[in-house]
Amino acid sequence: MTTPRINLFVLGEYQTNCFVVTVPGTRDCWIVDCGYEPGPMLDWIGAQGLRPVALLLTHTHPDHIAGVDQALSRFGPMPLYVHEAEAGFCSNPDLNLSSLLGVPVSVTEPDHLLRDGDTVELEGDAWRVVHAPGHSPGGVLYIHDASKQAIVGDTLFAGGIGRFDFPTSDPPA
Repeated sequence: MTTPRINLFVLGEYQTNCFVVTVPGTRDCWIVDCGYEPGPMLDWIGAQGLRPVALLLTHTHPDHIAGVDQALSRFGPMPLYVHEAEAGFCSNPDLNLSSLLGVPVSVTEPDHLLRDGDTVELEGDAWRVVHAPGHSPGGVLYIHDASKQAIVGDTLFAGGIGRFDFPTSDPPA
């Protein structure tokens, strides 16, 4: 097994962690979250000669989805994944909470709905999907057990957890 690389890009004024997952020696990659001002990340993908084969979302808050259509426009159609609890959120500014910011965000809806326990594969390597509601109803973790790596979105931060005071948050979850 070749260990996947999780390449970090901090995007936009919210300094959102977005990722490009690569497997050394291959061109296929994933984009995980695509927030505001995704240009540097998209330019890096192009400069590396990578081919995005899927766009995965950890959740649908605007700072994680605002650049989705830019990625799809630049790299062509690709599967777009989100947890089933956030179906319909990408195109609805009230559900994705962008209407609260005064700048509504509406992007392409995912065509693949995930559930807890599903797996997604990149270059034959399985990543486990773990539903982690609280910050948002459909927050997920993508865990690569073989390399002990995970992408956790806003579920965890250094020294804390993601906010859970939003209208769609669930503190007990």
